[in-house]
Amino acid sequence: MADKRQNNRRNNRNNDEDYNPKFRKVRKKVCALCSDENLVLDYKNADQLKKFINDKGKILPRRATGTCAKHQRDITLAIKRARHIAVLPYTQN
Repeated sequence: MADKRQNNRRNNRNNDEDYNPKFRKVRKKVCALCSDENLVLDYKNADQLKKFINDKGKILPRRATGTCAKHQRDITLAIKRARHIAVLPYTQN
């Protein structure tokens, strides 16, 4: 019985020593604002900021958008400014 378990474990490795079925390798996201030098973040441009908020109006985290820390702070500030002058809503219904 123990031999069958060991054989199954050996067969499930897919010839890779670091193989783990619980974890998969995910491609690293690249910051859209760093990669495109011509792209300027503007709090008056609602279409541009809508990419960084979800359907409820919450600001998406860095792990979801793939932005760097510097630009995530800029995005957050721009979204808050746009909400304050009523370009973006605080919540979505």
